[in-house]
Amino acid sequence: MLLTTKLFYRSYHYSLKLFSSIIPFPRPILYQGEHALNQLIENIKSNEQRSLLLVTDKVLKDLGLLEPLITLLKKNKIAHTIYSDVQPNPTIENVESGLRAYLNSDSQAIIALGGGSVMDCAKLIGARVAKPKKSVAQLKGLFKVLKKLPDLYAIPTTAGTGSETTIAAVVSDPINKQKYAVTDLVLMPKAAVLLPELTLKLPAQITAATGMDALTHAIEAYIGVNGNKFTNDRALKACKLIFDNLLNVYKEGGNLTQRNNMLLASFYAGEAFTRTSIGYVHAIAHNLGGLYGTPHGLANAVTLPYILKWYDNKAHKSLAEIARYCNLGNEFKLHCDKANALIETIENLNKQMGLPTGLPELRESDISMLATKALKEAHPDYPVPKFMTLMQCKQVISKLLV
Repeated sequence: MLLTTKLFYRSYHYSLKLFSSIIPFPRPILYQGEHALNQLIENIKSNEQRSLLLVTDKVLKDLGLLEPLITLLKKNKIAHTIYSDVQPNPTIENVESGLRAYLNSDSQAIIALGGGSVMDCAKLIGARVAKPKKSVAQLKGLFKVLKKLPDLYAIPTTAGTGSETTIAAVVSDPINKQKYAVTDLVLMPKAAVLLPELTLKLPAQITAATGMDALTHAIEAYIGVNGNKFTNDRALKACKLIFDNLLNVYKEGGNLTQRNNMLLASFYAGEAFTRTSIGYVHAIAHNLGGLYGTPHGLANAVTLPYILKWYDNKAHKSLAEIARYCNLGNEFKLHCDKANALIETIENLNKQMGLPTGLPELRESDISMLATKALKEAHPDYPVPKFMTLMQCKQVISKLLV
C-alpha cells in the first residue's frame, strides 16, 4: 500500500476521532432489573405514544417471549402491531415490509425485541419512515439519514451485537450478495431494556457465537487507533465480563446473574465500538455473511484469532493491556507474550464452546472476491492498527478453509 494512501486513511481516521470528541454521541436510557419493563411503559406513556410497531422474529414470537410485554401494553391501553418477518440476516425486503406495517398501523414508535438482526431491521424501518424518498441502498455509509427517527425502544434477546446502544444497522442485499451498514447518530435507540430472563432459552451455540461477537466488538474497539478514555474503559470492562462469564453461560445457561453480565458486556462493547468503529474481522465477517449467510457471530469468532495474529507487533501492546486487565498471561512480562496468551485464550474459548477453526461453506474460488469486498468495506472507514493489502487479506481468508 502506498504511503500517500496510508496517510490519507490516517487523516480520515483522525477527522472521525475529532468529530466524535466534539459531537456528543447520544446514549440510550438503560433499564435493568425487575421493574425494567414497567419503566419502559412509563417512558412510552410520557411520550404520549399510543400505537407501536413491535418488531421481532417468528422464533421469538412462537416461544412466547413477547407475552409479558404485550400484557403490559394491553394493560396500559397502548395499541401494538407485530411485525415478525425479520430473517437472521435482515434483508432490504424485510425493512420494506416492516415499513409498510408501520405506516398501515399508524404507529408512532417502534419496539424491537430480539437479537441484532431484529434491532438492525427496526432501526432501518425507522430510517425509511424518516426518509421515505430514499432507498435503503441510498442510506448506506455514514450520516445519510440526518433526520429524527420514530422513537426506538430496544430489548435484546442475545448478548452479542450491542445494537441496543449503537448508531449502526447492518442489512443484507441478497440480489448482490453483500451486507452493508447504515451509520448515523439518529439510529441510536431511545432506550435499552436488559432482561436476562429473555436469554435463558437461547441454544448454547447461539450463546457462544453472540458472546464472541461482543468480544470482537470490544477488542476491535480497543486495538483500533480511534479509542479514548471512555471507549477503552467500556471495551476493557466488556472483555473481562465475557472472559469471566461466557463459558459458564454456555455450559450452564440458567444463572441469571451471569446472563445479565453478558448483556452488560454486549452493551459496553456496543458503547465502545459505535464510537471507535471496528476492523478487519468485521469486514471479512460481513462479506462471509453476505455471500454465504454465515451467522455474523460465528464468522467473527472464527476470524478473530487469525486477524489478531496477523496484526503482530502493531497490536501487541494493546492486546497485552487487555490481557492484563482480564488477568490473563500474568506469568509473562513482554507485551508479545501477553498478547499471544490472550489470543490463545480466545482460541481455547472457541474450542471449549465447539466453535470451528474454519468455515466449510468457504470456497477457494471466492477468496479473491471476498478479500476485495472486505478491503473496500474497511478502507478508509475502519481505524485498524495496521493496513492490509489485497494479497494479505486473501492469505488470511484462506486460513478459514476446511
